Order: sequence, then structure tokens, then C-alpha cells
Amino acid sequence: MADFREVFAKAKHIAIITGAGVSAESGVPTFRGAGGFWRKWQAQELATPGAFARNPSRVWEFYHYRREVMLSKHPNPAHIAIAECEKRLSKQGRSVVVITQNIDELHRKAGTKHLLEIHGLQILKQQMPRFQLKTFLSMCEEDGCNGLLRPHVVWFGEALDPDVLTAVEKELDICDLCLVVSGAFITCPLNRQGSHAKEVAPPG
Repeated sequence: MADFREVFAKAKHIAIITGAGVSAESGVPTFRGAGGFWRKWQAQELATPGAFARNPSRVWEFYHYRREVMLSKHPNPAHIAIAECEKRLSKQGRSVVVITQNIDELHRKAGTKHLLEIHGLQILKQQMPRFQLKTFLSMCEEDGCNGLLRPHVVWFGEALDPDVLTAVEKELDICDLCLVVSGAFITCPLNRQGSHAKEVAPPG
């Protein structure tokens, strides 16, 4: 802990990576935990391009349920502490960026300003990212698309938005301390950025 305090006190650019475990404390069901089922389907089976192609109405109903759940949730002490950390350190001329795989907006609600959401925003958006517009056909109002609208999230088996990934890589390149909160580091693709993180103390 003493080593961590020393490194933290000297760090000028801090990156904080968060995953589903942070929001689980707010009651947001995780895809891999006890809340990983919706009706009789596992959440991971519905969050795929194939599931949407086979039954888009079922997938939309699932995401409507998740939106309703998330809209009822509030930031927990972890979200608030991270936002407060950013606020305090900014007054010292130090920067904090939060890189999250979560799509519940709880970091933003807690007050985090410098935020990179790598999996999209299912609450604010209901259409696919621009770089994915060609994935499905029919009904999209985007010029030249006419595709079926889908949740604005990155599904299992899909590539992340390259602009967001570039921004993440840039932040990890310049950070002198990277904090990983919850299980974010064991899931792809963030674990591929592991070489950027500075080891403060050996594990165990």
C-alpha cells in the first residue's frame, strides 16, 4: 500500500479502467454473473449480431428491459469516489481518464467528465454506430443505408469503434498509472492493453 501511495502521489496522468463489477454494486445485472439470464436466455446469447438477425424483436425487448433497469439505478460509492478523484486531481493540474466497458452511464451520472465508453451507449442511442451502419438491411433513415435499427452497443463478436480504441490507446500510452477496478482486465479487448499498465507491486 505504501508503494501504491508513492506512485499515486507522483502520477500526473492516471487511467482508471472499470468493468461490470463496479455497477453491480448499484444493482445493474451483469452478463456473466447471477443476473446473466433474461427469461430463459442467457444475456450473452442475445447480445450478438446473429441473435439480432434471427429475432430482432426479442433482442430489442431484452435491451428495452436493460434500459429500464439501468434508468432506475444510481451511482454507488465507487462511481462517486472515481469522479471525486478526477475533480480533486484536476485542481492540482493532474488528469484522470475513466475507460469503461459499462453502458449504464453511472460514471457520467456520478460526475466523471473525462470518460471513454468502449461498448457504446444503450440509453442515449437506439441506432448503430456510423461505422457499423452497413451491418444490417432495412428501415434505417441514414442516407444510403436503409438498414434495420439496432441498439447502439458493441456486441460479442463485433469490433470496437476504431476511433474509441485509438483514444483509449492514446490515454494508455501517456498515463503513468493505470488502475483496474473490478473484472475489467479479464475481458477482451482491454486485456490486450496490459503492456501499458505500470506494475506497482507484485500480485498476491
